[in-house]
Amino acid sequence: MAKQLEIYFCDICGNVVEVLRGEAGALVCCAEKMKNMEEKGAAQEGKEKHVPVVEKTNGIVTVKVGSVPHPMLEQHYIEWVEIVADGKAYRQFLKPGDVPEAVFTISADQLTVREYCNLHGLWSAKG
Repeated sequence: MAKQLEIYFCDICGNVVEVLRGEAGALVCCAEKMKNMEEKGAAQEGKEKHVPVVEKTNGIVTVKVGSVPHPMLEQHYIEWVEIVADGKAYRQFLKPGDVPEAVFTISADQLTVREYCNLHGLWSAKG
């Protein structure tokens, strides 16, 4: 059963899906069950380039991807950065050549920040 805000991946075509409303049943793409992406964090290898670094200043949240900037090449880049706070999701899409960071205007005490690397999957941090 899919749950709200879970991220799923198709191993065949590469589609990425975020669940808006979770219900019974399986998510299927290319006639195969999609894989639920587990959020990786500081405990995983490669964290220096993937774990989101969150900076909050006067209602502005800046998310930098990695303590060492993540590559933003055609073959290896961050596709999007998302903040989940107070039951809402805020997302910014990135492309190769962009700076691996996103800026959001949001005031929240607790947030979850997630980012998706096209090669290394879903990473998250609390902010």
